[in-house]
Amino acid sequence: MNSIGEATKLNIADQVGQAVASLKANGIDARFVGGAEEVRREVFSIIPEGAEVMTMTSVTLDTFGISKEINESGKYNSVRSELNAGGDKKKMKALGAAPEWAIGSVHAVTQDGKILIASNTGSQLPAYAYAAGKVVFVIGAQKIVKNFEEGMKRIYEHTLPLESERAKKAYGVPGSAVNKILVINKEGEPGRIFAIIVNEEIGF
Repeated sequence: MNSIGEATKLNIADQVGQAVASLKANGIDARFVGGAEEVRREVFSIIPEGAEVMTMTSVTLDTFGISKEINESGKYNSVRSELNAGGDKKKMKALGAAPEWAIGSVHAVTQDGKILIASNTGSQLPAYAYAAGKVVFVIGAQKIVKNFEEGMKRIYEHTLPLESERAKKAYGVPGSAVNKILVINKEGEPGRIFAIIVNEEIGF
């Protein structure tokens, strides 16, 4: 996890400012924070204690200790813990797809406020697109790109190789794949999606 360098701060600030404004115009509650402490404070001010929360697989959440806090502190109703305990497959799918809260990250945010999320299985996409009551994204500022084309390029040329390496180590599989992509152009339900952009190079 690296802070954005001094030489690029102004450029990043301009990019973030434009992306935040565009996200807000597209119905997404976007915020820019400075680092790990602020990220955690922001996340846990948004998600109330006792809420049902599904933590999606995310290097970003793990690095900031957010997954651990939600799943292990006892302060939240952890959907992930319930899924890990096993049960009827159909019921488990429904539980993971439509939690009260879903939290994860994304793979690119465009200057005009589009959010791109790639997936191998698609397991996180139903919650993000519609089924979760509320969604929180924690996003490293390096994921902001100029446009949709650059976002797709980032997914295939940057995210996929890194995620493949992670998957090999974590699951013992040959690698990952971009099988499904969700593009959020706009959110029609005010206050449903929160995008917390952090001034760190974090996640894929």
